[in-house]
Amino acid sequence: MSQFVHLHVHTEFSLVDSTIRIKPLLAKVAELGMPAVAITDLCNFYGLIKCYTQAHNTGIKPIAGADFWIREPETEQKPTLITLLAMNHLGYRNIIKLISRGYQQGQYQGIPYVRRQWISEYADGIIALSGGLQGDI
Repeated sequence: MSQFVHLHVHTEFSLVDSTIRIKPLLAKVAELGMPAVAITDLCNFYGLIKCYTQAHNTGIKPIAGADFWIREPETEQKPTLITLLAMNHLGYRNIIKLISRGYQQGQYQGIPYVRRQWISEYADGIIALSGGLQGDI
């Protein structure tokens, strides 16, 4: 069994970034012997919801996560990207709260953004990963 696990996969539910469909993704993950895969669509859990039961049926552990754009309106800084993964049920619920808050209070020109303070408020049960080239680290 492979020890490698993808921790940053966008599915067809991140329309601009990916065309990966859930069933072929899980088939490939199973074929490669990976024990788990993280679905981290941009500010949504649609792919995770579709993936959850199918993953368990194939013996793959689904890892709940999402990418978020961070924007601080009072600064002129360029938005940065962060990936948040749920360590447990509390982390899952906190990511849901961040997704909701991004859409309800953080939208700018139709794009949901979160603030660093919000992430701090809902950090329990969450692992944060740099957004790579678009991250601030």
